[in-house]
Amino acid sequence: MQVKEILQKTTDFFRNKGFDSPRLETELLISSALHWERMKLYLNHDQPLTEAEVTACREYVRRRATGEPVAYIIGHKGFYKHSFKVTPAVLIPRPETESLVDETLTWAKRETVERVVDLGTGSGCVGISVAALLPDVRLFACDISEDALKVAEENAREIGVLDRATFLAKDAATVQASDLKMTIGGLADVILANPPYIAEDDPEVQDTVRKFEPHQALFSEDHGFADIKSWCATAARIGRPGAFVMFEIGHEQGARAEKIFEDNGSFENIKIEKDLAGLERFVRATLRQTN
Repeated sequence: MQVKEILQKTTDFFRNKGFDSPRLETELLISSALHWERMKLYLNHDQPLTEAEVTACREYVRRRATGEPVAYIIGHKGFYKHSFKVTPAVLIPRPETESLVDETLTWAKRETVERVVDLGTGSGCVGISVAALLPDVRLFACDISEDALKVAEENAREIGVLDRATFLAKDAATVQASDLKMTIGGLADVILANPPYIAEDDPEVQDTVRKFEPHQALFSEDHGFADIKSWCATAARIGRPGAFVMFEIGHEQGARAEKIFEDNGSFENIKIEKDLAGLERFVRATLRQTN
């Protein structure tokens, strides 16, 4: 079988399965199975494949046909300016989450940012992206999952920020100011988070997400608000006065998320931001300045 044949057959198969991007997924999977760059698929489209290569390609296609996400099969996902290792221990980075990085960079243009906290870091994509673009920043990242932290540390090493980062295996709801002072030298200037915010019975959750991605990072009690509330309390105690805080939230959670931040009493300039699709996606605020 030639490269062009397996590309066409796989694309047709994925299209018949109803996948949204059959050609793109085919190219990602086949190039990964062959350990090639995607461009090589076209530079060598007439090349015959060995039996072992065909077997490797078919195994990737078989896994995708079960609904397993492409990112878990090939082991990485692009986010902002880098490719991040991902495993089933971490959520797959989503494009909308990049706004956490964008808003931090905008904030850093007018405010001093020396210490950044990434609560529930997962793959580390948010905090590491910020640290990579702000070379003087020290990063504190925590996650309740030790397996997730191993992935994040590997990403930090690969991207070159590990010497400025601290990874702590700890529930974000229990992080204290002393944790930051002992590791990155003081309270946070920026606190970012993509907490679990999905209700367990949410009918909008895709079956493949529910089946393959880590439940601990997706679902939260109290109709999806339990972790938003407890992590908000964490942000209030670990940020310096005037610190920038931004959480990703569900697209119908804006009003209550805003009230959670208001009721905490430690925040001002509270605002709900929309994503590129026009959906409520973030709550942002600053910690109150002391008089």
